[in-house]
Amino acid sequence: MEKQRVLIVDDEQDICDLIEIYLSNEGLEVVKASDGIEALNVLKEMDIDLIILDVMMPKMDGIQACMQIRKDKSMPIIMLSAKGEDLDKILGLNTGADDYVTKPFNPLEIVARVRSQLRRYKVLNHPSLESKDEIQVGDLVINTAAHQVFLEDKEIRLTPTEFSILETLMRNKGRVLSTQRIYELVWSESAFECENTVAVHIRNLREKIEINPKEPRYIKVVWGVGYKVEMDN
Repeated sequence: MEKQRVLIVDDEQDICDLIEIYLSNEGLEVVKASDGIEALNVLKEMDIDLIILDVMMPKMDGIQACMQIRKDKSMPIIMLSAKGEDLDKILGLNTGADDYVTKPFNPLEIVARVRSQLRRYKVLNHPSLESKDEIQVGDLVINTAAHQVFLEDKEIRLTPTEFSILETLMRNKGRVLSTQRIYELVWSESAFECENTVAVHIRNLREKIEINPKEPRYIKVVWGVGYKVEMDN
């Protein structure tokens, strides 16, 4: 079986080496780059299943690199940063990242998050592992087998995390799911201070599938309770 390949992008060699040791022990193939430009060149030369991307780097930082990658790539991206403020986290998620880890970190946390993202990405990209049923709400259609989303017959590109959130909400259409419950179902881990993370992904989803994100037709917020997918009559 071919190994899954992870690209680590960080200008701190010690950080790259540490993460490489733990991921290699998990049976993953590791490729390293020291800045965003080098990372983009790697992506032109080989297939990558997941990217661990530092925010602060020379030449091209992680935010700029993430924006470039998301123009035509959909693999999971985990952002790394020495900053722990919510603003930095939100900025990373807004550019298309799927998850965010603050330095200093426990290497085992990185391993767990990588495994979680790869597991979800593998399911989304292998039809045989998922039901072939389509879920439809109004003109919004999600095909879980093909990992495709269509709005009025136009395909909408989503990140793996955005797709998982939308699938979760559409499988429970009409039912309100709390932020904590969405996080537990999508990230497959206990929810802790997850409100901003989920809210940013929901906002990004609305920007992509709503004609007017400020007056959403599909993804509704129930204040003080959570979110639901429901079509306006």
